[in-house]
This record gives sequence, structure tokens and C-alpha cells, in this order.
Amino acid sequence: ISTKVNSEYLFLNHRGKGITTRGVRKIIGKYVTAGNFLGKVSPHSIRHSFATHLLEGGADLRSIQELLGHASLSTTQKYTHLTIDKLVETYDQAHPRAKE
Repeated sequence: ISTKVNSEYLFLNHRGKGITTRGVRKIIGKYVTAGNFLGKVSPHSIRHSFATHLLEGGADLRSIQELLGHASLSTTQKYTHLTIDKLVETYDQAHPRAKE
């Protein structure tokens, strides 16, 4: 990330231009190969993980919607995935008979 260049882009290439979609995929592919990840990792799956981690950390859906730049809350809901642990935790906290 460059702090010296006034740019509309967050990530810049070595020429000071915005990184292309292809460039982002290439960088991710490099780290996926080096890190021995299981399963497919892509910019899209990273967005899903980002949204899910925010939700698990207590962020509300409306805030996540803004951070992802979605016009529709229903689109944001497709990006967030609850883990079984989070579902059990919610059940235990919210259901009046969960502790009986």
C-alpha cells in the first residue's frame, strides 16, 4: 500500500497504477501455492471470509453491507456464512430453555 502517491486506488502496481483483477488473482495464487491452502481461494472467497468474520465479530449486517458496497442487504446476506459454533452460541444465549 502506498501512502506517497495520490491515487483513487488502494493497491498499486510497480508503475503506480491500480492493480488489475488479473494482478490480484496472480498475487493471491502465489500465496495460496506457497501456503499449501486446502480448497479454492480467490478474491471472491476472501470477500466472503471478510464478511463472515465481521459478522462473527459482532458487526451488524447493515455495516457489513456498507463495507462491501452492496446496494441490497439480501446480497450481503449471501456473503455471510455462520459457523456451527456461532449458531450453537446464539442458540445457547437466546433460547429460554437452552440451559435446562
